[in-house]
Amino acid sequence: MKILVINAGSSSLKYQLFDMAEEKLLAKGNCEKIGLEGSIISLKAHGEQKIFDVVLKNHEDAMANVLKILLDKENNILSSLAEIGAVGHRVLHGGEIYTKSVLVDDEVMANLEELKPLGPLHMPANMFGIKACQEAMPGVPQVAVFDTEFHSTMPDYAYRYAIPKKAYTDWKIRKYGFHGTSHKFVANELEKLTGKKGKFIICHVGNGASVSAVVDGKSVETSMGFTPLEGLVMGTRSGDIDPAVVERIMQMSGKTVGETLNYLNKESGLLGVSGISSDIRDIQKVAEGNEDAQLAIRMLCYRIKKYIGEYVAVLNGVDAIAFTAGTGENRPEIRQEILEGLDWLGIEVDKDRNFNFVRGENYDITGANSRCKIYVVPTDEELMIARDTKEIVEKL
Repeated sequence: MKILVINAGSSSLKYQLFDMAEEKLLAKGNCEKIGLEGSIISLKAHGEQKIFDVVLKNHEDAMANVLKILLDKENNILSSLAEIGAVGHRVLHGGEIYTKSVLVDDEVMANLEELKPLGPLHMPANMFGIKACQEAMPGVPQVAVFDTEFHSTMPDYAYRYAIPKKAYTDWKIRKYGFHGTSHKFVANELEKLTGKKGKFIICHVGNGASVSAVVDGKSVETSMGFTPLEGLVMGTRSGDIDPAVVERIMQMSGKTVGETLNYLNKESGLLGVSGISSDIRDIQKVAEGNEDAQLAIRMLCYRIKKYIGEYVAVLNGVDAIAFTAGTGENRPEIRQEILEGLDWLGIEVDKDRNFNFVRGENYDITGANSRCKIYVVPTDEELMIARDTKEIVEKL
């Protein structure tokens, strides 16, 4: 079965095509600047990269052109649209309605409409992607895979905030958690690597970042909350902050609530502290002699170290720790700084293996005296979406 995976943004649409017989990636690409001037579609297949200049007025245009490119004989990817057995969609929010991936029908679309207020930036785009595929491929099963799904197993004392119950029951204010497909994928990989379902701490560290605590394949705690703003220091997000800071920023700057949230979401984090960039690579390049850049790096590592310590307590021990996503997978010096000083918890990294890891592979960086395993695990959220989609469609 071939499965197309779609991740639709407000002005973009990322796609990947898998042959699930061998879980082989056949093609991938991105539709950029949808509804804007200069729109393009990229394609990577058979080891080659192509760029197509295409006018994309909306997501329907984008989807139609993606299928046209996949069917083009010159690209040698698909001979017929009938080869696509299903489409899996990344959907930001399932709220408390969806705790598992689901086959899309009219009822699901109506529920997604109700969930829009919980993800006002992402949910409309996710729904555009689904509708575009329904229009372009009538009759092909569409599956919604939710970013919040994996964390729906958290207990109430973990996901509830200590505010009056009405805020939860009537306004749906609670911790939901995000990056769920990544944490789920890595948890599955850790089960294979360790040979058991155990107690895992997963550090997804990219421009967006989150940590999860997993027991027997289920998330019991995660750092992101009602929105992705809670938790770690990220590329442009502040992470954990005293709520009274919002009032202070508004008083001193004259910003509205929306402008202040934008300030915390898009102007803070590594970018705000360093004054240089949201990209850890750019910050590291100038860190020597730049105190702000050094501080940004220390704050990033400190916050992750703190969450690891918290989650060891939550789990009453840990069998394995994994680092994944852009920074987690590819910056050994960041991993080293995070893990140093945790030997009292029985956590010790092998410095040589850490700095000589093999990119793109599951890699063991466990120290000789460590009481838990430590791995670098490349994540694959799209493959996780394809797996969920395949599982649902095969039951039809």
